[in-house]
Amino acid sequence: MARFKIVTPVLSASLGKDNYAYEKEPLRGLDAEIVEVPADSEDAFIAGARDADALYAKVIPISKRIIDALERCKVIALGSVGVDTVDVAAATARGIPVTNCPDTFIDEVADHAMTLLLAGFRQLVQQDRMVREGRWKEGRPALYKIPRLFGLTLGFIAFGHVARATALRAKPFGLRLLAYDPYIEEVLMTSLGVEPVSLEELLERSDFVSMHAPGGAETHHMLREEHFRRMKPTALFINTGRGSTVDEQALIKALQEGWIAGAALDVLETEPPGHNNPLLKMDNVTLTAHVASASARFDPARKRRVGRELALVLSGRWPEACVNPSVLPQSGLRRWQPVSMERGPNS
Repeated sequence: MARFKIVTPVLSASLGKDNYAYEKEPLRGLDAEIVEVPADSEDAFIAGARDADALYAKVIPISKRIIDALERCKVIALGSVGVDTVDVAAATARGIPVTNCPDTFIDEVADHAMTLLLAGFRQLVQQDRMVREGRWKEGRPALYKIPRLFGLTLGFIAFGHVARATALRAKPFGLRLLAYDPYIEEVLMTSLGVEPVSLEELLERSDFVSMHAPGGAETHHMLREEHFRRMKPTALFINTGRGSTVDEQALIKALQEGWIAGAALDVLETEPPGHNNPLLKMDNVTLTAHVASASARFDPARKRRVGRELALVLSGRWPEACVNPSVLPQSGLRRWQPVSMERGPNS
């Protein structure tokens, strides 16, 4: 029996289909094994995870009930940027660090945010449909109604890693840049040529509003009906963060009633969306299937990062990316580098 038991939840249909080769690379030299535990129910997972030294979280939410049942867990590691599937407060109360992958897919998500902005603004999906349907002559007149991109204003709600990378991509297009984020120092924004503003001012001034806030109780339905009413009727709303940050019914109403011109979304409140979701039938909406972070390096990079975080904690050191740094005094780990106090890695 290995010294360290790392438990990961797996649905019964997928048991044994992953050999965890990438995760195991950083774990070499440690006497550790990754054990799959069926997660078709919370009770079944608790039964198999109770004696885990570490959790590799995926598939199911890691609830307070699960966390409180853990007898010796030293770390809960996620292979994603978002941490909304783990009850972080419960983990903190138990002295368990929660880790994520905050900087692994920044370029991919920033590229996707700019892709959605440009595709939505230049009506790429509609233009493609016109060509395929033999409506060639309708393409040019449709674009006569939109302004030139250069000189328009892009506003970022939250200004973390992805928003900053998107700002770097947007600047050569001649966009003016605004940002709202009470957790980020204004000097950081201004050093990147971004003007710090209030949320209300951002909504009123922006031609493009790009949502980058992380999911969680604090940001749930951060944008509601009153916020969409503040936006320009010509504005495009972009979301590559989390669907839960937006009241989707309010967004639908804003699009249907013309409070805003359109939306370009990689994330939705319910994923995948139901067949009756009005967004699926709107010509002024561009949709992708929560794929912003995907690329050829996606799985290898995130899995190696998970393995590295697990290896650090199991060897008694502080992880690279801890989302609950206040747990440090009770964790018993050695702090090996400064802990970033910046808020959402996906912001």
